[in-house]
Amino acid sequence: MIIKLIACEVFTREVCLCVANSPHIIDVEFTPKGAHNDPDYFRDFIQKIIDAAGESDKKYEAIALCLGLCGNSTVGLKSPGIQLVIPRAHDCCTLFLGSKGKFKEHFGERPSSSFNSAGYLEHGGDYIHEAETIIKKTGLDEEYADLVKQHGEDNAKFIWETLHSHQDAAERDNKLFYIEVPEFEHLGYAEKCKEKALTENKEFVKLEGNIRLVKKLVYGEWDDEEFQIVRDGEETAGVYDLDEIITIK
Repeated sequence: MIIKLIACEVFTREVCLCVANSPHIIDVEFTPKGAHNDPDYFRDFIQKIIDAAGESDKKYEAIALCLGLCGNSTVGLKSPGIQLVIPRAHDCCTLFLGSKGKFKEHFGERPSSSFNSAGYLEHGGDYIHEAETIIKKTGLDEEYADLVKQHGEDNAKFIWETLHSHQDAAERDNKLFYIEVPEFEHLGYAEKCKEKALTENKEFVKLEGNIRLVKKLVYGEWDDEEFQIVRDGEETAGVYDLDEIITIK
């Protein structure tokens, strides 16, 4: 199978390692780390890459995204007539941890907590979550009643708690999480991150990462439990829970 892979540059090491061993032919295109801070721009940016892949002479059999919802950046993406594959993930944290179950375990009650990884350190900036900026640029800094009208009661509750929990989390535990992918432990970034946390009087917490989800993506192992397939005439839509996360319409 010939696959076009679109991945955030923070996954450069993980993606390259998995692509090198994939049984498929993978063409990779990396997107800039900070692009998701402007979801409308990033959505258009990704869609142009998707459309170009659909028109390519290479005859791709699938387009895979090593991305999550990323502040709604991937909501509204359309298939160009080729199956489009996206992990069921809110953001890259799930992909670094290796499963949405691990995300729920560590961040279910604090989805806006600051965390770091080798890829974030290598590509500039220390923290993934710039929560206030993302909230404003997604247009989700609305009153609760407006969210209910747009998304329904259950989804509105989840969105509201997700977008505002960063304040409570910071006051409650003041932690900085570092996700250590074992294959890159030798780089020593965990210690650098720990030093940074200490200078800011934060508690440093190291979590074990796992490349299994990235590997499944580039190996073409797209089960419905962990991936959403978008086919011709369909487009992505957010679910805003901790299980399905993304769907189609």
